[in-house]
Amino acid sequence: MTIHAEISIIPISGRSDTSMSSEVAAAFDSIRKVEGVRATLTALGTQVEADTVDQVIAAIKAAHEATKIAGAKRVISTIRIDERLDKAQTLEDKVQSVEQRLKE
Repeated sequence: MTIHAEISIIPISGRSDTSMSSEVAAAFDSIRKVEGVRATLTALGTQVEADTVDQVIAAIKAAHEATKIAGAKRVISTIRIDERLDKAQTLEDKVQSVEQRLKE
């Protein structure tokens, strides 16, 4: 079954500006390079799909490393993992299900 996760990385760099886009871009780029992980960037985090929890953890580790390399002095993450065991479902399937209910 597919594992879904939402990863939100908050890099703290010590710079005077509040932009985090360069560090977030580095984190997202590293996530999408993890083998077996499909990633979708959103305004407040990254949605990932993978076949195993280990792949999700590898994506989180890659994001942390890339964020530090990009200059963050501290990295805070929030991770939500959804492991559904009764049926296969993509993130797109989940959105379509809700959209269908809205039409009813």
